[in-house]
Amino acid sequence: MSASIHSHTSNETIAMEPETAPQRVIRPFMRLSGLEPLVVRPETNFINVGERTNVTGSKKFARLIREGQYEEALSVARQQVENGAQILDVNMDDALLDGEQAMSTFLKLLAAEPDISRIPIMIDSSKFSVIEAGLKCVQGKCVVNSISLKEGEAKFIEQAHICKSFGAAVVVMAFDEHGQADTEEKRVSFSHRAYKILTEKVGYDPQDIIFDPNIFAIATGIEEHNNYAVEFINATRRIKELMPLAKISGGVSNVSFSFRGNETVREAMHSVFLFHAIKAGMDMGIVNAGMLQIYDDIEPQLRELCEDAILNRRDDATERLIQFAETVKAKGKVVEKDETWRQGTVEERLSHALVNGITDYIDADTEEARQKYARPLDVIEGPLMDGMNIVGDLFGSGKMFLPQVVKSARVMKKSVAILTPYIEEEKLRNQALHGGEIKSAGKILLATVKGDVHDIGKNIVGVVLACNGYEIIDLGVMVPAEKILQTARQENVDIIGLSGLITPSLDEMVHVARELRRQEFDIPLIIGGATTSRTHTAVKIAQEYAHGVVHVLDASRSVTVTGSLLNKALKKDFLASVKTEYEKLNESFRNKKPVKQYLPFATAQENKTAINWDAFTPVKPKFTGVKVFEDYDLAEIAQYIDWQPFFIAWELHGKFPQILTDEVVGTEATRLYNDAQELLAKVIREKWLGAKAVIGLFPANATAADSIQVTPEQADIAPVTLEFLRQQIKKAPGQPNQSLADYIAPAATGKTDYIGGFAITAGIGIEQWLEKFKAEHDDYNSIMLKALADRLAEAFTELMHERVRKEFWGYASEEHLSNEALIREEYMGIRPAPGYPACPDHTEKYKLFDLLNATENTGITLTESLAMYPAASVSGWYFANPDARYFGLGKIEKDQVADYAARKGWTVEEAEKWLRPNLEYDI
Repeated sequence: MSASIHSHTSNETIAMEPETAPQRVIRPFMRLSGLEPLVVRPETNFINVGERTNVTGSKKFARLIREGQYEEALSVARQQVENGAQILDVNMDDALLDGEQAMSTFLKLLAAEPDISRIPIMIDSSKFSVIEAGLKCVQGKCVVNSISLKEGEAKFIEQAHICKSFGAAVVVMAFDEHGQADTEEKRVSFSHRAYKILTEKVGYDPQDIIFDPNIFAIATGIEEHNNYAVEFINATRRIKELMPLAKISGGVSNVSFSFRGNETVREAMHSVFLFHAIKAGMDMGIVNAGMLQIYDDIEPQLRELCEDAILNRRDDATERLIQFAETVKAKGKVVEKDETWRQGTVEERLSHALVNGITDYIDADTEEARQKYARPLDVIEGPLMDGMNIVGDLFGSGKMFLPQVVKSARVMKKSVAILTPYIEEEKLRNQALHGGEIKSAGKILLATVKGDVHDIGKNIVGVVLACNGYEIIDLGVMVPAEKILQTARQENVDIIGLSGLITPSLDEMVHVARELRRQEFDIPLIIGGATTSRTHTAVKIAQEYAHGVVHVLDASRSVTVTGSLLNKALKKDFLASVKTEYEKLNESFRNKKPVKQYLPFATAQENKTAINWDAFTPVKPKFTGVKVFEDYDLAEIAQYIDWQPFFIAWELHGKFPQILTDEVVGTEATRLYNDAQELLAKVIREKWLGAKAVIGLFPANATAADSIQVTPEQADIAPVTLEFLRQQIKKAPGQPNQSLADYIAPAATGKTDYIGGFAITAGIGIEQWLEKFKAEHDDYNSIMLKALADRLAEAFTELMHERVRKEFWGYASEEHLSNEALIREEYMGIRPAPGYPACPDHTEKYKLFDLLNATENTGITLTESLAMYPAASVSGWYFANPDARYFGLGKIEKDQVADYAARKGWTVEEAEKWLRPNLEYDI
């Protein structure tokens, strides 16, 4: 290669050779294009990749795509281009989307918009089939994000050949078959290995290769994390020296992950990190360009503290940066409360406190209002209800979010609690005065049905409805039908609302509807909860009760539905429209023909997952039997928290941590997150919750009948046969009909394999704190604590699974994964739970609990519907086979149901009860 190719001159095309005419030389710059070329020359500055056309990172974009509003979704892309994006990242990875169809449709429409399609596209997906679909639709020269060696060289080469055939540049993640690169040496060696394969075996031009050497969070309080940024920067420099034509990219926001919620510090950290990373050779990255500060404009003290942390220059760098972070908020201003609202009238102050969820002055303001008004009841029906009406209007119009509404309810309840003794006193003096009663918009009874212990969603619905003037009677969890109906009659309620999370709750709701009919009730019934659906409500519940059954998707919809049901002018037409809609759903369901084809069960069994058992040697665990963990350290558990489901519980949707800067919900998400961090710190510091776990590792072999025979070595534990189901839908050639039994070595191999089990809780002792918050009329912290307990239980599950893989079983002892990689399930092996998609039969939980002696060892009990109590509990199986994958069983036909019933010793009707959501011929 001539020296002119390595030259850093910007003169791209002309080089002179002796005694020849001028000739055109194409220098090896990265060249991408949409309608216009993007040539990445040595003097090219850092390239911004627009991140908002990503369903996991933008709530607005995700909503538009899910609703099929692709034309409007293009406006998000246009905004990214207008804001300076030089490459547009497009991601359609969402469980509710057909990713291939969504990617194809959006890219085809985008191609017709020259102001957008002028820049190159980055096709971003964790599913290569989606990447392939995008490659077939995009014009110009795009970037594929991403491929890696995590599934081995053969798969890597296969995917790289496909990308190259479409002319695409590729982002290569620093993974190999054993995990993620988390040291400088691994970052360089993984990248160099991939480079040699791509250039020598696939024929990739070096300039079309982009390495992402993994940006991890620093200043987390964990010492080994302190050097992550330095290692990335050093690795970047070495990669560019070793492979000078390749490019370096990364997700910049990861570096400041531990300061999420504090945008001032995060912006400064990003700028300081990029200042050094770009000098080392970083070429591009996904970063919000609008949230970057100019390096020289960063406040000098903050810049020095960020430099210390990012370059790991001091042992106390993290502590000093944290201390500084506590003194600043947006734009580096010292935190100062805005107290100007205190100068308003008492009515204005009460309204402001309600809308903003401020309890600091509610005692004094309520007392001042009580002194001002003729009757204490007037304070409630006047300024307090006026303020709550504003809250209701703002929430209904999408200008206020659920966490704010719950805070408003806390203010309202505290104020009403102050006034209640005076109202009672006045009631005794003058029974004629409104009967001493507070006027309400209606009385609603809420209950989680018998056998079910989950109530976060129900509690949120109750708070939202209370904020709109409804009187709420909450019977709690595991409420039998007779108590629901008896209370409804005694309290003369206007509506009954039922909630449930687990599958058996569906049958219990049908039972309640039948009892309402038998006892001749005539009030509407509202159905809600994660396991419920509009179709099930229409087909199974509405058929049992003729006085109004309505499915409510979430808390925000409950206000509209309730208002329609209790408005005499609207109720008749509303119920008529719901009835018509549900009759159509019912008819459609009854008359539906299977869209998908199903294999006879025996044929599906023959198409099991192909595993070469001759070449497989099961890893024997370091111990077999049961191990118990008492009073586990909550601080260690908290490091494994996946925060994204926490926001979903509060009906704030978006990928974490991007949700904290979301243009719609970012401000409230950040406020909620900060409140959660504060409460979590108190929970850990004061040991509010207890965490216990039990794990078991046992010899096991698969049988020919989709069962696993567990033969514990302990003499006091009898052998147990675990029963599993198999996918029955007809698959494409080469795709197996999976069963969890496939992942354990068959007895016929003569090899002893192993299976694990676990039961984990982080909810011990929660009841006393929930009672405390109830006494303080603090729904906000009550719901917050339940949501945090759920997150801690899931985090504890993640932590114990990691210890099993690396320590107790030891089949992945060299694993090194970040928390983000754990959340993405990049580990070897799986931990499916009875009742979930791969093994939907909850009754197998009995066998799991018996093997582990789980109730005695952890305190977790099972309800009659197989829900676990405390609710913040998780249980399941450990599979170690490297071919094991999470999957959903999907629908099954009658022949498999009959087989399963025979294996379990059930009638077919009993099998159908527990498998109902999976029956192809029922719902």
